[in-house]
Amino acid sequence: MMEQLPQMDSASVRRLTDDCPIVLLGAGGMLYRAWAELLASVGQPFVGLSPADIELTDPASIDAAVRPQWRLVINCAAYTDVDGAETHPALAMAVNGTGVGRLAERCRQVGAMLVHYSTDYVFRGNATRPYRIDDPPEPVGVYAQSKALGERLVRQSGCRALIIRTSWLYAPWGRNFVRTIAGLARQKPTLSVVNDQTGRPTSAEHLAATSLRLLAAGHSGIRHVTDGGQCTWFDLAAEVARAVNPACQVLPCTTAEFPRPAPRPAYSVLDLSDTECVLGPMPPWRENLAKVLPRLEP
Repeated sequence: MMEQLPQMDSASVRRLTDDCPIVLLGAGGMLYRAWAELLASVGQPFVGLSPADIELTDPASIDAAVRPQWRLVINCAAYTDVDGAETHPALAMAVNGTGVGRLAERCRQVGAMLVHYSTDYVFRGNATRPYRIDDPPEPVGVYAQSKALGERLVRQSGCRALIIRTSWLYAPWGRNFVRTIAGLARQKPTLSVVNDQTGRPTSAEHLAATSLRLLAAGHSGIRHVTDGGQCTWFDLAAEVARAVNPACQVLPCTTAEFPRPAPRPAYSVLDLSDTECVLGPMPPWRENLAKVLPRLEP
């Protein structure tokens, strides 16, 4: 069940694009599918581009792919392997950083607006209150640095852009924590999940719908979009396991017990006040999760 869009119809969506199709990058990805299903539900034409159509590591590919008639480009493409970025830093920097910068420059040249997604990882993750949109980035690790670079280059490009930071993305499809935990909970009697990392889960469907509402309201600059509330990975896993197999016991553990190549933020809750003052409160994460769990794909 897709999130409902109050006061949104196909005419208001088309006004964003001068009746041109919306362009979606990242075909095959989790957020791309959420956007594609959302646009189809409101009758908005769109063009989907895969890495075969536009390669963010290749400036010539970007220049050739971006068309002069485009008015709105939504970049759902990213290098998202946080640990893999430590092994492949050049690739992460090219896709999330310099490639995004070149995309923004090309959008400026043709007069298109760019929607770009960033992450809670741009912050160090040691705060004691939610991170605001104007808090200075302090990325730790290659993935975090690549996403912070992308943000900076978009802002420097002069392109009209909406940069949306989000966190802990999940959907009924794709590779994500919720689907992974659901699969494990069906198979194992116990699971150990870290209980010392706190953030905000985000339904990909909620993220796409809220992004569209921000666009319709004329927003640009940086905004934060997540589900409402906050939790630890343990809290989220326990909620998933309770729904799919109550017999599975989820046990808390520490980050130190499961070391990973890339550092994880201990506290990366994003402040939602700038978004909520326009759109109202974000739905609680348990509410959004409850909409997704019955539709999890095998």
